[in-house]
Amino acid sequence: MSQITVRYFARFRERLACEQETVALGEDMHSLKPLRALLAERGPVWAELLGPEASRLMVAVNQELFDPAQDVRLQDGDEVAFFPPVTGG
Repeated sequence: MSQITVRYFARFRERLACEQETVALGEDMHSLKPLRALLAERGPVWAELLGPEASRLMVAVNQELFDPAQDVRLQDGDEVAFFPPVTGG
């Protein structure tokens, strides 16, 4: 079974009380959308931050930024990172 590493940064890490985890990719979960749906099922905070309706979200796959609405293909060993939008100053 394929596995990926999922990392959470900034306030996501704080609110989810999780810095990183390994997630097994089931047969029907080889892209970003099903991963986000799976994580959102964990509870209200997870759904708020990572679910399909979450709008204040940035995502990187193997350190390459993607639009969170894009259904990026995931492969064994990938690293997915979720974090809030970054503002400059």
